[in-house]
Amino acid sequence: MKEELNLKYKTALDNIKSSIQLSDELKTYLDTEEAEDYKVLIQKFEGEIHELYTQVANNNPLQLESFEKYLMHEEFEGLYLPKALGYSVLRGHVNENVKYIRPQNHFKDILTFIINSANFEQIKQRVGQSIQIGFALSSDIWITNIIEAISNNKVKTFMQSQKLHHYRERQLRNTGLVKYRKQFQSLNFQTAYFPDNNFDLQQEAESIKNFLVYRANGDYNNESLTPVLKTFVSNKSLYDNADFYPIAILIGLYYDLDAEGLKSLSDAFDYIRSNNPQAEDLFFNITNGIYENKSAITIEAEKRLSTALSAGTADKISQFKSVLDEVNAKGYIHEDAINAVREYYYKNEGLSIENVAIRNSILSKIYQLLTNLSVTDYSEYFEINKTFTAYMDIFSNQKFNQEIKDYSLRYIKKCLKFYKDKRSKEYQDIKKFVKSSFLDYGFMTEKQLVELFKTKRKPKK
Repeated sequence: MKEELNLKYKTALDNIKSSIQLSDELKTYLDTEEAEDYKVLIQKFEGEIHELYTQVANNNPLQLESFEKYLMHEEFEGLYLPKALGYSVLRGHVNENVKYIRPQNHFKDILTFIINSANFEQIKQRVGQSIQIGFALSSDIWITNIIEAISNNKVKTFMQSQKLHHYRERQLRNTGLVKYRKQFQSLNFQTAYFPDNNFDLQQEAESIKNFLVYRANGDYNNESLTPVLKTFVSNKSLYDNADFYPIAILIGLYYDLDAEGLKSLSDAFDYIRSNNPQAEDLFFNITNGIYENKSAITIEAEKRLSTALSAGTADKISQFKSVLDEVNAKGYIHEDAINAVREYYYKNEGLSIENVAIRNSILSKIYQLLTNLSVTDYSEYFEINKTFTAYMDIFSNQKFNQEIKDYSLRYIKKCLKFYKDKRSKEYQDIKKFVKSSFLDYGFMTEKQLVELFKTKRKPKK
């Protein structure tokens, strides 16, 4: 079951519904049945509905589908349903063939209501692209079942026309989906369902993971998720499910649980580490996958996860936790932290997943520093280069060095764009440092450095 819509939201929607039914705009539309008069209804009431929707999305995201279902009442006159239909299309998880992994029943429910709405002729002007993409991602049998249930031949013909032939090609289907997503990228409509059984967890796992990452990366109020996450991580019947572990790691990284919830999460990790022979490798593979997005795991996230991981289990995870704790307690530029990383790194095989993880951890910290470092603090960049050198010596890894070069060059170019006067002290300081250090590190050749600081001639008219 999806989470039930709160009474306060139901009451607010009921008030909007009453306003619609009592409005002069609706009376005019019912008299004329003109498209222009329906547009007036949209302009007057959809903004209010969207404002309430945004409030639910920010504070109670697990109630969004209930909110959308509440709008499926004729007295709302189909308002906001085109947007809800688009949300339902984009929530579905697709496979490598760009097809839904499972049928999207919520999409079907909204679409069926629209098909049977008295205002279908007006609504259909706003849902064509959503239906086209939804049909493109769905199976032929599923689409046929929807269309065959339509009794009105005119409506049936319209729906058949939305099944576009060119979306049979995977590449065109993917391009269409990417373009469609861009229209919704500024809107918050993500939701999830946290099941209590293994079959549903297998079905919902990808949606849950996407949702947890999305909420963690946005400025949202996640307090309403705490009771649900606590219940989920305390459900021992899920601990042996392969999909539970990566979800538990995401919760550990990004969500603050109370003492009871943290104890349940810690118990879950202890059980998996003790009973799953692959637990260590899975842990590093999962976290390395998350580290690929350099801004995804902050120092705070590492500390949060470490708190949920017991040090009592003698495994590779505890060893990794120990070195991370020292690095995060003292700061990765501290000599003790550098020595701790060196000792840990040399104990493992060079290409081991544990070493990939510690490299990724240091790399993400450097990325976050250089991404947020102000150009006016360029002297801090000069100083931190000593730390870069230390880690490059420890890791002796070309990919790591290349990443450091890319982050550094991006920062330097930002500085040069800011300090445009080549005779200024700041510009000369930066030029002198970069020419020396980039050459020493092997980041750039002398010729490339000359090009970096070369004055670009403006083309003659």
